Amino acid sequence: MNYLYYLSCTNTDTTNTKSSALNHHIIHRSGSVYSPLLRNTNTIMSAAASRVACASVGKITPKTTTFFLCDIQERFRPLMHNGETIVTTAQYLTSMASELSIPVIASQQYTKVFGPTVADCFANGQKDIDNLVAQGRVFEKKKFSMMTDELKALIATDDFKDRSSVVLFGIEAHVCVQQTCLDLLEMGKEVHVVSDGVSSQQPFDREIALQRMAHSGAYLTTAQSLAFMLMQCK
Repeated sequence: MNYLYYLSCTNTDTTNTKSSALNHHIIHRSGSVYSPLLRNTNTIMSAAASRVACASVGKITPKTTTFFLCDIQERFRPLMHNGETIVTTAQYLTSMASELSIPVIASQQYTKVFGPTVADCFANGQKDIDNLVAQGRVFEKKKFSMMTDELKALIATDDFKDRSSVVLFGIEAHVCVQQTCLDLLEMGKEVHVVSDGVSSQQPFDREIALQRMAHSGAYLTTAQSLAFMLMQCK
C-alpha cells in the first residue's frame, strides 16, 4: 500500500508530545486521512501539485529540443516487440524533426555486431543517415547509455547550448533507452520519452522501463501528441 508521509511544521513553543503527533500523520494516496489532525488533504495535495507545475509542465519548442534516436539497428529489428511499429514511428519522428529544423542525434551499439541504423527510420533512407554521419551526429558505442564522452561534447557546443529538452526513442526500452534517460535527467535535461517509439524484446520489460523513467522525472508522450505540441510552437 502506498502512503504519503506528511511532516507538519510546528511552532517552537509546542510540547514534544504535540510535535511528535504532528510529525507522523499518514495519508493514503486515495485521499483518505488517517489522522483527525489533518482536515484538508485536497488542499495539501493541490499545493504540492502546483509547486511541481510551476517548476515545469513539460512544454517543448523546436528551438529548445533535440531528438535522440537510440540503437534502432538491423540486427535488433526482427527481435523487438512491435519492431516494425518502432521503425515506422522513428521515420515519423525524424521527418518531423527535418520539417521543424530540430537536430537528430543517433547512436549505434557495437555496429560491427549489430549492424547499422535501419535506413527505414528516415524518409530518405540511407541518404539521411549519411548526412547525419557527415554532420558528426551518429555515435558508435559499447556502453549501454547513449551518453558517451563524444556525444556529451557535442551537446555542450554552442549549437546545442539552448536545447534543454530531449525527445528520446529507440531500443531497448529497459536497457539503453532507460540508461540514456537517467543520464540525461542527471545532467538537468528535460526528457520526453516517446511511448510508441520505444520497445524491448519482452513487453513486460518495456512497461516497467516506462514506469521507471516516468517515476524518475521523464515525461511520457506519443509521437502524435509531440507533433501537435511542436507544431503549435512553430
